[in-house]
Amino acid sequence: MAQLDATAVRGAELSQTVDNIANEKAVVIFSGGQDSTTCLAQAVNDYGRGGVACITFSYGQRHSREVEVARSIATDFGVTPAQHHIVDLNWYGELTTSALLDNTLTISQEPTAVCPNTVVDGRNMLFLLIAAIYAKNRNISELIIGVCQADFSGYPDCRDIFVKSCNVTLNLAMDFDFRVEAPLMNLTKADIWGVADRLGVLEYIAEKTLTCYNGIIGAGCGTCPSCKLRQRGLATYLEGRGGQC
Repeated sequence: MAQLDATAVRGAELSQTVDNIANEKAVVIFSGGQDSTTCLAQAVNDYGRGGVACITFSYGQRHSREVEVARSIATDFGVTPAQHHIVDLNWYGELTTSALLDNTLTISQEPTAVCPNTVVDGRNMLFLLIAAIYAKNRNISELIIGVCQADFSGYPDCRDIFVKSCNVTLNLAMDFDFRVEAPLMNLTKADIWGVADRLGVLEYIAEKTLTCYNGIIGAGCGTCPSCKLRQRGLATYLEGRGGQC
């Protein structure tokens, strides 16, 4: 009898997994940071709980805590474990040098440099490629990535021209009609906080997400480039709104 019960449970779990895949409309490239959580909140608002899958990358980042944060946040937004895939890319640091991949390097930006030494060459291109493979296997055409070029650290793979080019390349590479959406592309950080506010998740994102390169959830360390950008955007938005979180 116990064996029959266990079989029934496994059958129910499989059925639910199949139903979830059938209902999925988009894959969010999800780090558990401010931008990707805003994208996830918007996607869930558009497609409903159960209608969104997530993919998260563990690539040897110094703020590796973001993987556990991403798991927790995805669950809060109704993404089941079967809909959230964690990809191991911990070999990334063998190919390139970045302060984001090497804790012995001090995060900095040279006066003449376009971006800080936290840039990871090819990161978003690799993420989009893997996300596309994952999405096609689930018959999902929409890929959502939380990059923006209006208010960012100068990373070349956060530009609109890159995202559009990558979309074309993915479609040609896999003969599939992907739509790579970057809903935050032309928004400032203050604008992005405004989107979160309109979705009713501003306080949640301010307290629960991890943007800090030093792995501090919420307001972060306040000194790394990512924290400074986030805090400046929040201060600007709140000043315009005339209130606090």
